[in-house]
Amino acid sequence: MSEVDGADDGAGGGQGGGRGTDSGPAPDGGTGGGTGGEARLGGWTRFVTARPRLSLLVALLLTALAVVAGSGVADRLGSGGWEDPTAQSTYATKALEREFPASQPNLLLLLDAGRSSVDDPAVAAEAERIAARLAAEHGVTGVGSYWRSGSPALRAGDGHEALIAARLTGDETAAADTLDRLVPAYRGRSGPVEVRVGGPVAVRHEMQTTIKEDLTRAEMIALPVTLLLLVMVFGSAVAALLPLGVGIVAILGTNAVLRALTEVTDVSVFAMNLTTALGLGLAIDYALFIVRRFREELAGGAPPRAAIGVTLRTAGRTVLFSSLTVAVSLAAMLVFPQYFLRSFAYAGIAVVLLAAAAALILLPAALMLLGDRVNSLDLRRLFRRGRPDPADGGAVWGRMASLVMRRAPLFAVATTAGLVVLGLPFLGVKFGTADDRQLPSGAESHIVQQHIRDGFPGSPGGALEVLAEGSATETEYARYKERIADLPEVLRVDGPLVKGDTAYFSVLPKGEAVDEGAQRLVGELRSADAPFDTSVTGTAAVLVDSKHAIADRLPWAAAFIAIVTLFLVFLLTGSVLIPLQAVLLNALSLTAMFGAVVWVFQDGHLSGLLDFTSSGSIETTLPVLMFCVAFGLSMDYGVFLLSRIKEEYDHSGDHREAVRFGLQRTGGLITAAAVILAVVMVAIGTSRVANTKMLGLGVALAVLMDAMVVRSLLVPAVMRLTGRATWWAPGPLRRFHDRFGLSEGETPEPAPEAGPISDEVPGAAPESESAPAVEPGRDRAEARG
Repeated sequence: MSEVDGADDGAGGGQGGGRGTDSGPAPDGGTGGGTGGEARLGGWTRFVTARPRLSLLVALLLTALAVVAGSGVADRLGSGGWEDPTAQSTYATKALEREFPASQPNLLLLLDAGRSSVDDPAVAAEAERIAARLAAEHGVTGVGSYWRSGSPALRAGDGHEALIAARLTGDETAAADTLDRLVPAYRGRSGPVEVRVGGPVAVRHEMQTTIKEDLTRAEMIALPVTLLLLVMVFGSAVAALLPLGVGIVAILGTNAVLRALTEVTDVSVFAMNLTTALGLGLAIDYALFIVRRFREELAGGAPPRAAIGVTLRTAGRTVLFSSLTVAVSLAAMLVFPQYFLRSFAYAGIAVVLLAAAAALILLPAALMLLGDRVNSLDLRRLFRRGRPDPADGGAVWGRMASLVMRRAPLFAVATTAGLVVLGLPFLGVKFGTADDRQLPSGAESHIVQQHIRDGFPGSPGGALEVLAEGSATETEYARYKERIADLPEVLRVDGPLVKGDTAYFSVLPKGEAVDEGAQRLVGELRSADAPFDTSVTGTAAVLVDSKHAIADRLPWAAAFIAIVTLFLVFLLTGSVLIPLQAVLLNALSLTAMFGAVVWVFQDGHLSGLLDFTSSGSIETTLPVLMFCVAFGLSMDYGVFLLSRIKEEYDHSGDHREAVRFGLQRTGGLITAAAVILAVVMVAIGTSRVANTKMLGLGVALAVLMDAMVVRSLLVPAVMRLTGRATWWAPGPLRRFHDRFGLSEGETPEPAPEAGPISDEVPGAAPESESAPAVEPGRDRAEARG
């Protein structure tokens, strides 16, 4: 990792006194400067460095307020949010909960009679006593049991287990409070039976508790490992602590934002995982680039204030642009109705913008106070005898870029084919719902549901409910019941239970609660003729509606990401082709992640090693979430690389040299940043909840593939094949970019117009790329950087 010491920050030139120290436009429209004195500093630099102690004091006070405001946020977050609130199933669920609360049990007590039969008089008497006691509890309604109804669906096939079902009233928080009160009183040995607690409310509550515990453990893992990696990258312990400080500020601030949002909307507990991951990962990325550039300016002889001016004008501007591209990808989740996805947008946008703000405001103030002391406590001296040449790492990346461009067709085809092959398992994806199998195999609610799946007929708790609204006679109800009982996927129909002009039927599918047969049955029930209005709900119906909502809005989300990303990358580069390349190559970098998700988590490979239970499907919203997060992070690294290539091309007009030099100066640092972010995501991936494990490990894989394969091999190969035409734009767009485009460093002389690529013969090794011919360009570029 230490070899990235000499790598550029990807946002501008190199040492002070070189290109980066020339005057140029500052973020506020003034001029930046390297060693040219404070008179040439821009207004933003003066703002963030004028009173650094006051800035840090205000930041400390705001962070303390955020700690107070965000305290207890995890207890106010929900563990659901996968359903579409406007769907038919949601309407039917609320109506049934209101009119027939017993139709929607969310609490199950599994009574195990051991070697006795559940029909034994002593067992039956104890079960009746437990059911009566439960019915008398506050916050409990709709208590039913095998011993009261005689329903075979509530009795295990071997006759040794049976169920008591009930509904805990109120929202998720109220139901969880009731569950906490009831569990100690009912769990365990009770006369001749052993009682275990399960059901949807128990699964959600146990999942929420597990996530909070796992998040604390992930932070305990990620923080020290990240600090060690940062020390290896920076050398200085002082410099290594700065990115961690930025990350902690971003995380605490986002927790306060989420706490405020819980007052007006539902927020998923899973969003806290993204807060930690992005808060540490992106804050470290941004601080890494800014601190590195600041240290390089100091090494070039610039005083601290001037060094900060150059840093903000170059690395700072890239950080701002990068944060916008990540926020855009995350904002796309706002188009979906499920609050599970929207929660990740809330958390992600907040943490990205707070990380960028801390990196661009607080970090410069800290650097102003530290000055040369930012290099203090160089711990790497303990592990080495001599100081390595800081250019060695960059030279390796430069040689790799030259090799890739000499064999551009080979690398482009091989890399693309490899990524496509890795993504092929995703063609067999099966979508499902999050259930108890997200929890560890030893979790009580998981054990209860597994006993039900293995030993009970049909799928108790997975029945479909048909809500019938409108006046009807007993004969009409009976005919409708016969009609749906004849459907091929139906095991049994119970009901109707009538209340005024409203009734409901319980339809038990033959297979699993959410398998393909159950999903087909939803459509058949909704299309069945009836003399009254019908609405269908149940686990399979919620899944069908969720899939429909995602499919309906996915094109809008994809279009939003694509259009805004294309526009932002055009503002950065002024090219028409580069934005298209960025979007397509970023999407291609995610294929390995999606293929691995299906191969590992759906098909169950490595389930023993990773300690999870495969449900045979992928929760419907997870691919959308992982795409938005991973695409945004890929763009983050893409922006750093492209901005460096763009700056070099503006100065030299040499396309191949710009690509080579850009990779040389950013390859090591991007890889270091990706490894650090991957460590954070892997720490999240140690969670005992399968969805969180999938998110953490999947995004970690995507980040590493993007940094080490796409940025290192595919991007230079593709840019070599497209040649100088890469930078072409029609006249009107070029004039638009000249006026509104984003740039870094000084305003360069315009590069030659991109023309035909007659000298760019794919697969050939032009003389300009041979070692003797490249050296002069390399010398000139390295003199500048």
